[in-house]
Amino acid sequence: MNITLKLFATLTDYLPPESKYTNIVALTVADGTTVGNVIDQHNLPHKWVHLVLVNGVYIYPEQRATHTLVEGDVIAIWPPIAGG
Repeated sequence: MNITLKLFATLTDYLPPESKYTNIVALTVADGTTVGNVIDQHNLPHKWVHLVLVNGVYIYPEQRATHTLVEGDVIAIWPPIAGG
Protein backbone atom coordinates (compact mmCIF):
# COMPACT_ATOMS: atom_id res chain seq x y z
CA MET A 1 0.00 0.00 0.00
CA ASN A 2 1.08 3.59 -0.52
CA ILE A 3 1.54 6.13 2.26
CA THR A 4 3.31 9.47 2.64
CA LEU A 5 5.92 10.27 5.29
CA LYS A 6 6.68 13.88 6.21
CA LEU A 7 9.58 14.68 8.51
CA PHE A 8 10.31 18.12 9.92
CA ALA A 9 13.21 20.09 11.42
CA THR A 10 16.24 17.93 12.28
CA LEU A 11 14.43 14.73 11.29
CA THR A 12 14.78 15.67 7.62
CA ASP A 13 18.31 14.25 7.90
CA TYR A 14 16.66 10.81 7.84
CA LEU A 15 15.02 11.36 4.46
CA PRO A 16 16.59 10.32 1.15
CA PRO A 17 18.68 13.13 -0.37
CA GLU A 18 16.09 13.92 -3.04
CA SER A 19 13.40 14.46 -0.37
CA LYS A 20 15.29 16.66 2.10
CA TYR A 21 14.04 19.92 0.59
CA THR A 22 10.40 18.87 0.30
CA ASN A 23 10.27 17.01 3.65
CA ILE A 24 8.09 14.40 1.93
CA VAL A 25 8.71 10.85 0.76
CA ALA A 26 6.20 8.48 -0.81
CA LEU A 27 6.47 4.96 0.59
CA THR A 28 5.15 1.57 -0.35
CA VAL A 29 4.65 -0.53 2.77
CA ALA A 30 3.12 -3.90 3.54
CA ASP A 31 -0.44 -4.26 4.75
CA GLY A 32 -0.47 -4.23 8.55
CA THR A 33 2.41 -1.77 8.84
CA THR A 34 2.20 0.37 11.97
CA VAL A 35 3.43 3.87 12.72
CA GLY A 36 6.09 2.27 14.92
CA ASN A 37 7.26 0.11 12.01
CA VAL A 38 7.77 3.20 9.82
CA ILE A 39 9.67 4.96 12.61
CA ASP A 40 11.94 1.93 13.06
CA GLN A 41 12.43 1.29 9.33
CA HIS A 42 13.72 4.84 8.90
CA ASN A 43 16.00 4.56 11.95
CA LEU A 44 14.39 7.57 13.59
CA PRO A 45 15.72 7.96 17.14
CA HIS A 46 12.76 7.47 19.46
CA LYS A 47 13.93 10.35 21.67
CA TRP A 48 13.58 12.66 18.61
CA VAL A 49 10.14 11.40 17.60
CA HIS A 50 7.96 13.77 19.58
CA LEU A 51 4.82 14.82 17.70
CA VAL A 52 3.29 12.21 15.39
CA LEU A 53 0.18 12.88 13.33
CA VAL A 54 -1.59 10.50 10.97
CA ASN A 55 -3.89 12.41 8.65
CA GLY A 56 -3.76 15.32 11.08
CA VAL A 57 -4.72 13.24 14.13
CA TYR A 58 -2.26 13.01 17.05
CA ILE A 59 -1.00 9.49 17.76
CA TYR A 60 0.00 9.04 21.40
CA PRO A 61 3.39 7.41 22.03
CA GLU A 62 1.79 4.30 23.53
CA GLN A 63 -0.37 3.86 20.39
CA ARG A 64 2.41 4.10 17.79
CA ALA A 65 3.42 0.43 17.94
CA THR A 66 -0.16 -0.69 17.30
CA HIS A 67 -1.67 2.04 15.10
CA THR A 68 -2.04 0.27 11.75
CA LEU A 69 -1.76 2.38 8.63
CA VAL A 70 -4.12 2.20 5.65
CA GLU A 71 -3.77 3.13 1.99
CA GLY A 72 -3.20 6.84 1.50
CA ASP A 73 -2.31 7.69 5.09
CA VAL A 74 -0.01 10.65 5.68
CA ILE A 75 2.35 10.48 8.66
CA ALA A 76 3.90 13.74 9.86
CA ILE A 77 6.62 13.65 12.52
CA TRP A 78 8.30 16.50 14.41
CA PRO A 79 11.14 16.38 16.93
CA PRO A 80 10.90 18.20 20.27
CA ILE A 81 11.23 21.90 19.66
CA ALA A 82 12.57 24.39 22.17
CA GLY A 83 12.61 28.10 21.94
CA GLY A 84 11.96 31.21 23.78
